[in-house]
Amino acid sequence: MRIGLYPGTFDPITLGHTDIIQRAMALVDRLVIGVAINRDKGPLFPLEERVAMVQAECAAITAKTGGEIVVHPFENLLIDCARDVGAGVIIRGLRAVADFEYEFQMVGMNRALDSSIETVFLMADARRQAIASKLVKEIARLGGDVSKFVPDPVREALKAKYRQG
Repeated sequence: MRIGLYPGTFDPITLGHTDIIQRAMALVDRLVIGVAINRDKGPLFPLEERVAMVQAECAAITAKTGGEIVVHPFENLLIDCARDVGAGVIIRGLRAVADFEYEFQMVGMNRALDSSIETVFLMADARRQAIASKLVKEIARLGGDVSKFVPDPVREALKAKYRQG
């Protein structure tokens, strides 16, 4: 069984993320979505909400593809998470050349830690390349329309979050 790990903070999950998830499903038998706890980033949504949003979006994808997606929160090293879930490949999404430099460094470090786990880069769809969770949160915070960037339930969650604050 080919198991892939697609890690991220998913704060929140965007249409760019779901594009990568759908395309990654063609490469693996089981896709594990690793939702990073990463306290240093100070996420807007707590882990439980991020996991629930990812699970909801992945349920729709599995209904279409018939594949298996597992959502797995993690706080350890990415390479250790990959080992924990039995992944032979880490899937990373790239939006632009600027992403590549950071990702290239990360691949080198991960290969030094475990050369048996490959990393595969998927370029974001051209219509989704500008989408970044950080920018989506900024637009939502300032009252802008994020419906082109996130699924409807996530849009509603962002509205509710910023009404509270």
